Amino acid sequence: MVATSATSSFFHVPSSSSLDTNGKGNRVGSTNFAGLNSTPSSGRMKVKPNAQAPPKINGKKANLPGSVEISKADNETSQPAHAPRTFINQLPDWSMLLAAITTIFLAAEKQWMMLDWKPRRSDMIMDPFGLGRIVQDGLVFRQNFSIRSYEIGADRSASIETVMNHLQETALNHVKSAGLLENGFGSTPEMFKKNLIWVVARMQVVVDKYPTWGDVVEVDTWVSQSGKNGMRRDWLVRDCNTGEIVTRASSLWVMMNKLTRRLSKIPEEVRGEIEPYFVNSDPVIAEDSRKLTKLDDKTADYVRSGLTPRWSDLDVNQHVNNVKYIGWILESTPAGMLESQKLKSMTLEYRRGCGRDSVLQSLTAVSGCDVGNLGTAGEVECQHLLRLQDGAEVVRGRTEWSSKTGATTWDTTTS
Repeated sequence: MVATSATSSFFHVPSSSSLDTNGKGNRVGSTNFAGLNSTPSSGRMKVKPNAQAPPKINGKKANLPGSVEISKADNETSQPAHAPRTFINQLPDWSMLLAAITTIFLAAEKQWMMLDWKPRRSDMIMDPFGLGRIVQDGLVFRQNFSIRSYEIGADRSASIETVMNHLQETALNHVKSAGLLENGFGSTPEMFKKNLIWVVARMQVVVDKYPTWGDVVEVDTWVSQSGKNGMRRDWLVRDCNTGEIVTRASSLWVMMNKLTRRLSKIPEEVRGEIEPYFVNSDPVIAEDSRKLTKLDDKTADYVRSGLTPRWSDLDVNQHVNNVKYIGWILESTPAGMLESQKLKSMTLEYRRGCGRDSVLQSLTAVSGCDVGNLGTAGEVECQHLLRLQDGAEVVRGRTEWSSKTGATTWDTTTS
């Protein structure tokens, strides 16, 4: 009986006209409780057939077929029973709202998965955003760089300026990650108080392979003590795909007062800041002790005059960026050498800086081959000088070149 009563609210129950009026002929399983009646004098409730609770849609009463009214016996005239207006009854249908929100989130999740933002290569998983990180007990800084299309030259490989920019970027990011970068270009807090800056005095670079567009390189850098008032910074550049070392570089840095433009000893307060980061290691490149030749108009084979810095060539100290000097040195290198030879090593000595109003000359002397046969030459060595118009030296340099015939460049299909 209880099961039949519960089922009657979901399935149609036959009306009383389909039953025997004398109560005979009722079959098992067809019992109908709709025949329960009460007289008004009895003071009990009068229930009409197929009684149901008044249905509501969005808090409002809906007249549906088969709906019934409940009246009290003390009122001879039956009146429709209205549910009291409450806050709950006036709320919207939350199930529909939740269903809509769920649909939106599922659609958004599908679109997000279709983006497939995950890095496809292991070299990008290590440093996916190229921000760098401290490794090896906090003494070495490591950063990945992807070679961009605007960083390659006519020979489809990265330029020497691109390589040098990577070295400079990791050096500054190393100081920043160590928490020593103050309001200056690589200055520590104590250096900033004393108006001191680092300046590079000497740089040696050896390039075994040049990356090409789309390749990823991993750059490691660290610092070591050099004498009483110097600091050495070394770099190792690897092919992220093979782990092979492709570039090595070593540099010597000294301290200068940016107001007086004079070299300075390292104050004890500054030494206390930087000594915990010194690595006790040998240079990655054996020092080239050969003296760099001073060129003049008579000894130079090529001269390029009228070189002036652009605003974008200046660093935050209002001096020409060190990498720009390399570009100026190559301005006087013969075009035939740039087309047929690749730069494999470079040694630079920085004598002085220059500002945005400077006008410079670039001088180059070629040795080891006939100047007229650069296209067929094997190993070539060049001497360089970058000077101001008044003759003051800015940079002395020596470069070594090898033939591009059979030269090794990276295969992008394996990267």
